[in-house]
Amino acid sequence: MIGRITGAATRGLLVAVMVATPALYLPGYLTSSVEIVVLVAILGFILTFAEYNSAFPSFVEFRDAPPLNRLRFVALMSMVTFLTLIIKNQYEPTNVTALFSGLGLLTAHMVDFPYSPVRLIVLMLPDHSSLDTINAVRLSAGLAYVLSLTTILTFYFTIRVRGWPTGNGAFNVWINLPLFDPTTGGDVVARLQKDGRANMVIGFLLPFVIPAIIKIASNFINPFPMDNPHTLIWVVSAWAFLPASMVMRGMAMMRVAELIEEKRRRAYADADTEAMQTA
Repeated sequence: MIGRITGAATRGLLVAVMVATPALYLPGYLTSSVEIVVLVAILGFILTFAEYNSAFPSFVEFRDAPPLNRLRFVALMSMVTFLTLIIKNQYEPTNVTALFSGLGLLTAHMVDFPYSPVRLIVLMLPDHSSLDTINAVRLSAGLAYVLSLTTILTFYFTIRVRGWPTGNGAFNVWINLPLFDPTTGGDVVARLQKDGRANMVIGFLLPFVIPAIIKIASNFINPFPMDNPHTLIWVVSAWAFLPASMVMRGMAMMRVAELIEEKRRRAYADADTEAMQTA
């Protein structure tokens, strides 16, 4: 019990720190509405603590199947931190911020080509955007997108080389997929495969679709103020993280379906062997 409470409190604290990171790193004159940041950080702590301190799952998937959620958190925390350092380099440059700004410039050169997601998110900016805002979005999007791809490849390595999730003991569908009801809707394997493919397709398309939707919506409503450092950090982080999270969820569901199918084949083989021996 003590271990569970400690683990839940640690996870909640890490989430709160992640939420507060831009406000902690950026200069004070760029940080407004500190009360809102503190409130969201406390809310993130409470929700995370309540979820991981409970013995019964509610909405967090793959809670007992590390390192999926750990990879997700590390990816989002890295995006928020690195993008914050890139933005800070424009106002209070240091050796550390210059290093991450150069890293962002390098990755932007790698992934900013015609019709790439990074090029599309730059093109979604209003025509009157300043050069500094365009460069900040370009560097931030390039680094965030590379981090998202790296996270997906890391999880793929975890599945195919390390055999996730079999290394963590028995996989409990109810605990790790609390929103998935295996008793309804036909064959479990077919449903998992269908949901997994749908998540992977949507996750692949989202980095292309989101900028287009925002660009179209800007004709009717005011677009996100990307010249605001906090808005830039969270919008770009969400743009890169959500698709990667959906792709990883799809890969995980496909893997669970594969394990269930393998278990069925072994059960059928054992039953056939037993029947032959009995005969």
